[in-house]
Amino acid sequence: MTISKGQQAPAFTLIDSERNEVSLSDFKGKKLLILFYPGAFSGVCTDELCVVRDDMNSYSSLNINIVGISTDTVFTLKKFKEINKLEFPLLSDYNKEVCGLYGAQYDEWILGMKGPAKRSAFVIDENGTLIHSEVLESAGDLPDFNQIKSAVS
Repeated sequence: MTISKGQQAPAFTLIDSERNEVSLSDFKGKKLLILFYPGAFSGVCTDELCVVRDDMNSYSSLNINIVGISTDTVFTLKKFKEINKLEFPLLSDYNKEVCGLYGAQYDEWILGMKGPAKRSAFVIDENGTLIHSEVLESAGDLPDFNQIKSAVS
């Protein structure tokens, strides 16, 4: 399944690194950037989330909330968040349900791994409508952060 600009974002509820439930509906009335990434502690994933961390002032000035989603366990995400001093929630899609809803899932990735999240970025407006969508085939590429910011400004 692929979702595109103008569609309602698929609803979800996942567990964050602090073992709290986080739902898309928690962000109703707010802008949200969802960053799917293949795996915590991999080089490009760490770079991506640290780039966002280091530019939090830009996202704050645009009044956009951020969540990162991977198929890692909540325990892995807790350590990853702590080590990298990330200020936004990391959500576990361990059962590989949400990344599929967003069309952001590899059938097969490196080393025979099946079903991790594709690196992708989705921006959802205050009404739950998708206003930006970028799904990358290469896990070595980063989302276009300038386009993300343009979508909400």
